[in-house]
Amino acid sequence: QVQLVESGGGLVQAGASLRLSCAASERTFSRYAMGWFRQAPGKEREFVASVSWSGGIIDYADSVKGRFTISRDNAKNTVYLQMNSLKPEDTAVYYCAARVANWVSSLAADYRYWGQGTQVTVSS
Repeated sequence: QVQLVESGGGLVQAGASLRLSCAASERTFSRYAMGWFRQAPGKEREFVASVSWSGGIIDYADSVKGRFTISRDNAKNTVYLQMNSLKPEDTAVYYCAARVANWVSSLAADYRYWGQGTQVTVSS
């Protein structure tokens, strides 16, 4: 059982930056591909970014390409999401997820473990 705890959310103005962190309890963290998803009020959960276990393969949603960067530190059992040039439409609860596989995926159903989420609010 992998426990994931997100942190780093908050309220910022448009154009600002935030860095989200997701700490995993599992010592075999490096065996999991990791992903970030988000869910805005009244909308379905959507894919944001994913990184393979080694960090060598990365995928982004088109809406965040060029603004967000996913990375991981396997020595710290932590995955990060650096978010720059934030827009009001980025407002959502952001979830970290772990996939019991090496490869990246944009499908929420492919991820077995989920964190509780952290709120990101971007004001205009």
